[in-house]
Amino acid sequence: MEQIVYSKLKEFKKRYPLTVGWRLKSHCKVIEKHLNPGEIVNYVFVAQKNDTLLDFISTYVVVLTNRRILLAQKRVLFGYFFIAVTPDLFNDLKVRTGIIWTKIYIDTAKEFIKLSKIQKSASDEIETAITEYMMEEKRKYGLRTVK
Repeated sequence: MEQIVYSKLKEFKKRYPLTVGWRLKSHCKVIEKHLNPGEIVNYVFVAQKNDTLLDFISTYVVVLTNRRILLAQKRVLFGYFFIAVTPDLFNDLKVRTGIIWTKIYIDTAKEFIKLSKIQKSASDEIETAITEYMMEEKRKYGLRTVK
């Protein structure tokens, strides 16, 4: 699976080389550890998980699977950071474009995730991938009745 996550990430970086990202293979390994059986990787991109102009070291790999959104960062010395967003916790998505880079904000019930330093031309693709996925998954949640 790591091969799939990393290969999809390399495809993204090939299309959008101005997107800032470091240590991508290490971050992909963290995602691999947390993929559940039956989870299918649909879309992968890289971004900085911050909203500051000068911070270039907070690289996260972001993965959309058939069940949730995963974000991971392998720390330099030990440990890692991992976030999973399930469709029921997803609230809203905001995209802000600048001259070179795009910022994407994912609002969840528990956290406001700020992703930055994404190449401007990638914004439409990422927005479509996240929005289409979440709309489809929200429909599934809407069909369920609570007893």
